[in-house]
Amino acid sequence: MKRPIRAEELRLWTMVAQTVHPLPGRALPRDAADPPAPPIDPQAPAARIPPPERPAPRKGRTPPLDPIEPGRKHRIAKEREEIGARIDLHGLTQDRARAALEGFIRRNWDEGHRAVLVITGKGLRGDGILRRATPEWLAAPALREMVAGVSEAHRHHGGGGALYVALKRRPRP
Repeated sequence: MKRPIRAEELRLWTMVAQTVHPLPGRALPRDAADPPAPPIDPQAPAARIPPPERPAPRKGRTPPLDPIEPGRKHRIAKEREEIGARIDLHGLTQDRARAALEGFIRRNWDEGHRAVLVITGKGLRGDGILRRATPEWLAAPALREMVAGVSEAHRHHGGGGALYVALKRRPRP
């Protein structure tokens, strides 16, 4: 027979459970977020244990950008839609790469380019830091208003180590 959960154990569980958050993109089922209800022990004094407080929702990451529409991506890959410019982020630190990317996107958007190529490299094991971070940087509020979509480049443009970035039209003054 299982022993009942004591009030002190439930209090400790509640404190620990409030510090735990699901991994990004993986929400807990509604009922899994609450700790299990303690079984009633007829010999225990009647003590009312308040329900645990739910932690305030954490600010999540910026939602990812949409991929480039398949037809447009095909036109870019086949160079029927011009790639306005290229930037190579190889060898840069994250801070320098992000600053260079932001300046590059702003300049090309100002110049009216509709598609650019961002070369990040694949990293040593195919999981490079710049390769993972670049889509997040492009989705950040600073660039989101200029970027229409992001997709992995075709093999002849760098494949998994490069990204096509579709830029939105610049509003007319």
